[in-house]
Amino acid sequence: MPELRVQFFAFANINNTIRAREGKLLVRVSDLLEGAPETVLHALAHILLAKLYRRPIGREHSARYRRYISSHDILKRAHLVRQMRGRKRILSAQGATYDLDALFDDLNLRFFHGLLARPRMSWSSAHARNSLGHYDPAHNAIVVSRIFDHPRVPRLAMDYILYHEMLHLKHPVKLRGSRRCVHSAEFQAEEKLFPQWQEAQKFLKRL
Repeated sequence: MPELRVQFFAFANINNTIRAREGKLLVRVSDLLEGAPETVLHALAHILLAKLYRRPIGREHSARYRRYISSHDILKRAHLVRQMRGRKRILSAQGATYDLDALFDDLNLRFFHGLLARPRMSWSSAHARNSLGHYDPAHNAIVVSRIFDHPRVPRLAMDYILYHEMLHLKHPVKLRGSRRCVHSAEFQAEEKLFPQWQEAQKFLKRL
């Protein structure tokens, strides 16, 4: 057995890491898990070791750990920790081609009767292709990839991207057992109400 060093660490979220260095196993566990039941910590140990040694993760361990971190109390604490420790780089809503604040206000009136409170809006710092955009509830911010702030991106595609993120404001993440439901049936049904949503998706896939 290699020497094992384990410490609780003040991550900005429920993160846990394991590293093999010079014959030692270095483990950092989120301090949100301090005081967790022994069975939960045992399940986490199994998961981390299985990942390190590329072995299958036992379903019972995975389910037990997910069930614990998906509990209302832990999610509430994680949300507060992200607000206090997490860093969210918010840039400008005004881009070279599109103004996210103006787009939000227009879509809010057209599809949500003007009832959604506008969060902080920002273009991303990088021209990311692997993420169109995201809504961060901990920082109440919508960030859209700067790659879309270009004249060749049609207004239809921009409206669809922002409309999708605005639906996350209206339909927050729900818990179903130990699983998080990000895109509920209600979310998906309302997403399809967007005019020409299929055309918008086709453009984004080509891009």
